[in-house]
Amino acid sequence: MAARTVHACTECGHESTGWLGRCPGCGEWNTLVEERAPEARPGPRRSTRAARPVPLADVAAAPIERFVTGIAELDRVLGGGLVPGSLVLLGGSPGIGKSTITASGLGRLAAAGRSVLYVSGEESAVQVKLRAERLGADALRVPIVAETELEVVEATLEAERPDVCVIDSVQTLHAGGLSGAAGSVGQVREVAGRLARIAKERGVAVVLVGHVTKDGALAGPRVLEHLVDCVLQFEGDRERTYRTLRTVKNRFGSTNEVGVFEMAEDGLIEVVDASGRFVDEASRAPGSVVLCAMEGSRPLLVEVQALVAESPLEAPRRVANGVDRNRLALVLAVLARHAGLGLGSCDVFVSVAGGVRVDEPGADLAVALALASAARGVALGSGERPLAAFGEVGLTGELRHAPHADRRLAEAEKFGLDRVVAPSDRVGTLRAALAEALGADGGDQLAAAA
Repeated sequence: MAARTVHACTECGHESTGWLGRCPGCGEWNTLVEERAPEARPGPRRSTRAARPVPLADVAAAPIERFVTGIAELDRVLGGGLVPGSLVLLGGSPGIGKSTITASGLGRLAAAGRSVLYVSGEESAVQVKLRAERLGADALRVPIVAETELEVVEATLEAERPDVCVIDSVQTLHAGGLSGAAGSVGQVREVAGRLARIAKERGVAVVLVGHVTKDGALAGPRVLEHLVDCVLQFEGDRERTYRTLRTVKNRFGSTNEVGVFEMAEDGLIEVVDASGRFVDEASRAPGSVVLCAMEGSRPLLVEVQALVAESPLEAPRRVANGVDRNRLALVLAVLARHAGLGLGSCDVFVSVAGGVRVDEPGADLAVALALASAARGVALGSGERPLAAFGEVGLTGELRHAPHADRRLAEAEKFGLDRVVAPSDRVGTLRAALAEALGADGGDQLAAAA
């Protein structure tokens, strides 16, 4: 008798008996993949009993003692450390440092007296040891199991009962009850569900290392992100030294925090004073502006660079690294319509230095000033210090206030940036901001140059 198969959606997990071009569950196209349906396990029929609801006010909630990894940037992004019984999904491109940061965290937890376990499904124990040797003696204390069978991993967790366990990676584990290949929709969903059950029942904090697609999104079914308690995204370019760790989802803390790391020979190093690093490395050339950004509760100074050049192409290029391409298009349109700076025939390149990504609208003004500086060929700032800016640009050319303006200004003052252009009673439009940065006739000169 042939095994029964179903078609499951990689986005929402919806199952269908046959293939469909569009998923009935989430409406996405070409997301149904064929997999073997789990076999029904015979057993005695259980009677269904009604559950008794309890008012939330009567629920006893004891204070949660988190497992502090000792890596301050990681603990802050997690909300203070790992919560017992939680499931954390850590994603990032290959070579970004996922295995390095998890090995370092387990090593510091082991040194602090916590019981830990490292499950490697991609590398042998020898390969993991070679990488751990450069991380110090603490990382070599971590016990490791090189295994890809889910049943063996479950039995090991039941026997060892560690405080924290890292699964590297969740796409390599294979459940024996399913015939699909490791990493398929059904396998990932089954593996994550059974690991979540053990985590909740035994109070084990499980960190799942996940793969990402070529677009940077977490690979596997979207159900995986809904199942876990916390989703962390490791970002950055392998060619650059800086890495950023962001929280996409966190049931036990804020989703606005970000951690900054630097890759060195002995592993990832926390960049506690990231603003100082970026300001010292900021260029004084035309097209450079320092953005006073907010990453969660943390002010961060980063350099925004712009390059404007006449394009030989009929359709000029618009390239954005570290900022949203749609926001760049908005800023270019407002510059042309309300500030007299038309760059329709020019190639425009905008980048946030250091590989940092900024998603907040408060970066609009810094991008606009960097473009104006690059178009005119004039460096902004005073003396040896670059110009700093922040603020949202509206479609009618007005400047809107960005949250936590006092903290942004204090961070700029801390590092000696005495010229900061921001929305105020005197600077209420983009044209006024250009005049403030470039001089009294800045807007008219830009219009003439365009």
